[in-house]
Amino acid sequence: MTYTADIKKIPRHFIPADFTVSNWESLEPFFKELLERNIDSNPLLEQWLKDQSELEAVVNEDFCWRQIRMTCDTENKSLEEAFNYFCTAVQPRIQPYADALNKKLVNHPLSGELDAEKYFTYLRSLRKNIELFREENIPIQAELSVMQQQYGVISGKMTVTVHGNEYTLQQAAKFLESHDRALREDVYRKLNERRLQDMDALDTLFDQLIERRDREAHHAGFPNYRDYRFKELGRFDYTSADCTAFHNAVKQQVLPLVNMIFQKKKERLGLETLRPWDVEAEPEGTAPLHPFNTSDELIEKCIDCFTRLRPFFGACLTKMRELKHLDLESRMGKAPGGYNCPLAESGAPFIFMNAAGQMHDVTTMVHEGGHAVHSFLAHHLELNGFKEYPTEMAEVASMAMELFSMDVWDSFFDDATQLSRAKEHQLERVITIFPWIAIIDKFQHWIYVHPAHTHAERTARWTEILNEFKDDVIDYSGLEAYRSNAWQRQLHLFEVPFYYIEYGIAQLGAIGMWMQYKKNKELALDNYCNALALGGTKTLPELYKTAGLEFDFSPEKIKVLMEFVKAEMEH
Repeated sequence: MTYTADIKKIPRHFIPADFTVSNWESLEPFFKELLERNIDSNPLLEQWLKDQSELEAVVNEDFCWRQIRMTCDTENKSLEEAFNYFCTAVQPRIQPYADALNKKLVNHPLSGELDAEKYFTYLRSLRKNIELFREENIPIQAELSVMQQQYGVISGKMTVTVHGNEYTLQQAAKFLESHDRALREDVYRKLNERRLQDMDALDTLFDQLIERRDREAHHAGFPNYRDYRFKELGRFDYTSADCTAFHNAVKQQVLPLVNMIFQKKKERLGLETLRPWDVEAEPEGTAPLHPFNTSDELIEKCIDCFTRLRPFFGACLTKMRELKHLDLESRMGKAPGGYNCPLAESGAPFIFMNAAGQMHDVTTMVHEGGHAVHSFLAHHLELNGFKEYPTEMAEVASMAMELFSMDVWDSFFDDATQLSRAKEHQLERVITIFPWIAIIDKFQHWIYVHPAHTHAERTARWTEILNEFKDDVIDYSGLEAYRSNAWQRQLHLFEVPFYYIEYGIAQLGAIGMWMQYKKNKELALDNYCNALALGGTKTLPELYKTAGLEFDFSPEKIKVLMEFVKAEMEH
């Protein structure tokens, strides 16, 4: 099948073309009309679904732009107020209508005549939403939407001074690649000291989030937020017990490789003791990888890289650049992290990140570029609900792109030695991220099953889990204070709870895609595109099957994949 990046904004038929979301009063009539509309034939039901989808797309895109603008400039109060207005004055009014519309559809006599295969995952998701909906949770969810964004506001203000210049934490991290070990240590300590300054503020914010999430779960009849959230995230195909098995498999199958990687790093640097500030450094005489200078150069090289992989991929990024749907460089007052935000009506998504000229930024860009390709591929689907694909598949899209694109990273490096180092860096990152994924996931399980814990208990449990997955090579002695609040670096804990195990599951899927790619490049890329183009219209195991994968993250499967990566690293 041929795919195109010539994406068009969905034409409106139900909502006036010039309508914008300004307040609830102007929006409510559209919801009322859908709720009160008489549907007495299959064609009318299909049209009703399309009109509801159009309204969803208009509302979703408006919300996304509010969030994008606010994260691009956390110091602009009017942007923050516009976002908060939607969360507190619009979204809470939508929810009862959304629930009533869901019930109207699933209880309608004609819904049984809808194509069972085409609508299976869509209707399953609606039934799940109906099961979870509680009127008393609406104000809690509105509060949470606003509060979660405070993490970005607090983090966006964090800066450090190095050599007399002020840097964001993302920008300052580049000094950890310096040959000057004393400078590396100084910057490492400055970064961590700066985080400690806001430790209490982030602890308090997290307490408030936990308390509200716990109430939300109890209102819906769940014993704890973990079980509620598993249901809310649509985890139909695995359980918390499977997550525990994943944690154990990481200890057994992945930690030995992590030790091997850090031991090799220690020997290469010629150090008696490897400290945390040494991990990103290169030996004396080896310049840090410097793949680009400016954000314009980053996107230019990434487009070249994607185009050589498959012209359609490059065309997606080119289209986003034309539409100015990219904000890539790190700057003061910008929220931390990176994301690809699908835009339901426009089609072409928006990529946000904090580039500072490091190899890590290339990985982030191709990762978010993989998400962007997914957004393009799913945009053609008939209903907005069909485009809501599982996160475990979304992350295969991004992580597989990281691995596929290594073949064409000479777009960034014209020196063979540097190119080889970049690939090695990527494969090391693929392995070394697994323990952190297990740590964050296991920590969340404990947090929400024990919501009444104290700060001291939280710190003790965090430290215990951190040490459980600790490598045997890096010397962390004397750094206990910095490690005790290291969880606060992870924005997912604040903004998207329990969304983290997906990275582990998907990394395994991505390695599986890369194994295919090594055997037959074009077939692997076809499988990749065909699976992503299904959006959320199939179950997770079916999506993996279309991609040529098994949905399996058992210890046995992890062992096979780790052996493959180890062999590639030694190749």
